[in-house]
Amino acid sequence: MHAQVGDWLVVKSSATGRPSRRGEIVSVGAGGEPPFRVRWVENDHQALVYPGPDAEVITASRLERLEREPPE
Repeated sequence: MHAQVGDWLVVKSSATGRPSRRGEIVSVGAGGEPPFRVRWVENDHQALVYPGPDAEVITASRLERLEREPPE
């Protein structure tokens, strides 16, 4: 998994009715690899993250497009 500063980490919830978590990537490891320092949207907390298989890195422009799309 690769990322750049300014990308977003989205972690899908495995619990029914629980929303996904989203955070802005504020720093990355060597070559854009984890660990990533992420600022979580819901509480503005920063944490060092080694993303698992339930996580996806998306660009800021893609996130913007997704937020403009009407819900299905």
